[in-house]
Amino acid sequence: MSWASSEVVGVLAFLLPGFLAATIFYSLTSHPVPGVFGRIIHALIFTVVGQALTALLFLSDSIIDEPVRRNDGYDLLFSICVSVALALISVYIMNNDTLHSVLRRIGVTKETSYPSEWYSTFARHPDCYVILHMDGQRRLYGWPAEWPGDPNEGYFRIAEAEWLTDDVADANGLAGTEVSAILVPATQVEMVEFLNMETVERPKE
Repeated sequence: MSWASSEVVGVLAFLLPGFLAATIFYSLTSHPVPGVFGRIIHALIFTVVGQALTALLFLSDSIIDEPVRRNDGYDLLFSICVSVALALISVYIMNNDTLHSVLRRIGVTKETSYPSEWYSTFARHPDCYVILHMDGQRRLYGWPAEWPGDPNEGYFRIAEAEWLTDDVADANGLAGTEVSAILVPATQVEMVEFLNMETVERPKE
């Protein structure tokens, strides 16, 4: 039983950094969390890459001396640090479309790193005001201080909001009132217009 317990602990220690890295990745990106099997696969990928990097670093005498390399506790801690760093680098690459932008330039793909066209469009228009076309032909103009990562759930937080009527701000709109922002359910929005107004001063959040 003690042998089995030690083997289980060893396997868990080996897999822990990968699962931690996968958790960090899905916590800091808008990519949908896959099912159990998908999460296991991604965790194993992080585990393999993280353990490989850890092994390469441990082989370098210029980084860690021999007595420390034989400390299993230190090995686990170092592996966790490597996996966390790997997860944060992956998050940066995915959130900024870094890898796919390079691949698009050389003609390898037309895809982006973003989880959907919805997310990609908002990410590619960071300096634009929007007009939300809502149920009942209502239109709301303003600055998208926050927006949902999924068009089927979440809310828009619109600052400097004004209701539009016949392409003109409604005289009874919200400009000049005490309202600082409006929360709009994403499910009520039928279409989003992005206005190219980069020269307009961005509202304070």
